[in-house]
Amino acid sequence: MNILLKSAKIVCPENKELHLKKRDILIKKGTIEKVGASLEAPSGAKIVDLPNLHVSLGWLDTGVSFGEPGFEERETIANGLKVAAKSGFTDIVLYPNTHPIPDTSSDIVFLKERGLNKSTRLHPLGALTRNSEGVDLAELFDMHNAGAVAFYDFKKEISNSNLLKIALLYAQNFGGLIYSFPQDNNIKGHGIAHEGEVSTTLGLKGIPALAEELQVARDLYILEYTGGKLHIPTISTAGSVKLVANAKKKGLDVTCSVAIHNLFFTDETLTGFDTHFKVSPPLREKSDVKAMLKGLKEGTIDYVTSDHIPIDIEHKRVEFDNAMDGSIGLESAFGALNTLMGMEESIVLLTKGHQRFGLEIPKIKEGDKACLTLFNPDETFIFSDDNILSTSKNSMYLNAELKGKVYGVINNDQITL
Repeated sequence: MNILLKSAKIVCPENKELHLKKRDILIKKGTIEKVGASLEAPSGAKIVDLPNLHVSLGWLDTGVSFGEPGFEERETIANGLKVAAKSGFTDIVLYPNTHPIPDTSSDIVFLKERGLNKSTRLHPLGALTRNSEGVDLAELFDMHNAGAVAFYDFKKEISNSNLLKIALLYAQNFGGLIYSFPQDNNIKGHGIAHEGEVSTTLGLKGIPALAEELQVARDLYILEYTGGKLHIPTISTAGSVKLVANAKKKGLDVTCSVAIHNLFFTDETLTGFDTHFKVSPPLREKSDVKAMLKGLKEGTIDYVTSDHIPIDIEHKRVEFDNAMDGSIGLESAFGALNTLMGMEESIVLLTKGHQRFGLEIPKIKEGDKACLTLFNPDETFIFSDDNILSTSKNSMYLNAELKGKVYGVINNDQITL
């Protein structure tokens, strides 16, 4: 397929010659053939000429759930990858949030095969322990060889400290990356919302910041002892930011992410008992949000994620206490992040992480494969049902004012608009 992008403003801070310059980009058979001020379209080429067209390297999301296998009514892999592409993501790291849980090499092969030849590439996580039960390590090496990019018991604490120690030691043999969810369930107890003034006023059982920070401190202490590579997904408190910053000063090989909704919303949104806002970790206070935004700008927090978790209506249209945690977030990710941080910082964050997960690093360069995201950063809109492309509709962003429209992606010699 031949594609010509017309008058596209290139957003690529690492390429000073092209950054914020308007150029035509000619793509032939999936490869960037030419970048120039005014290019002629070859016969039969698809010409893309869109309002205020901006182009960046393809975006990566380090934490996405679908449903297949086991929960196809929430989201299939095929439709989930289509949603990701239309939301601007050329690569997604897939949570092991399915039934059965992917804890063998054959499970990883199945997921990889279901994601073949799509505009968005699927990179699966394998479970850290068998059936994510936290007892015995899963087949980490075999799953690594089959294509798993890291290992994670989805949204479950590693309660056994020795298990985390063994996992970090063992994974060093093949450069494996270990995820550890930052939550101590003994401290969390039956909490369902951030412990603070709002939860007290509403009569909701609280989850103190200590439940997260105690786990983060333990994990980092073990990492300092063992070495290895650790990723802490979706931190949410000011204390966690400080702990990670200190660990990085020591030279520990640790990265962390934050869910975009934990930057965009606070626990004050819970006053209406809307179950769309019930997530894990919970929405925190303004001081935590401020600390995390600062942590992103200073580089303590490495990645942002949509933390996209489709949930069927039967598990959300119930009392707040009984609702499942999670919100979809792919469709709203750029609009929310761009609203908070502006275009250039948002693009830097959305294009990070390829090296950490062992993925090919894309470039906007003649002769390289085209891995591009197309968007308009200036369009402001109210997020509505019409913006939801996922099968499940559990979005906390409904009626939020966002800035930035995503057109789609060009990747794998395909274009999705």
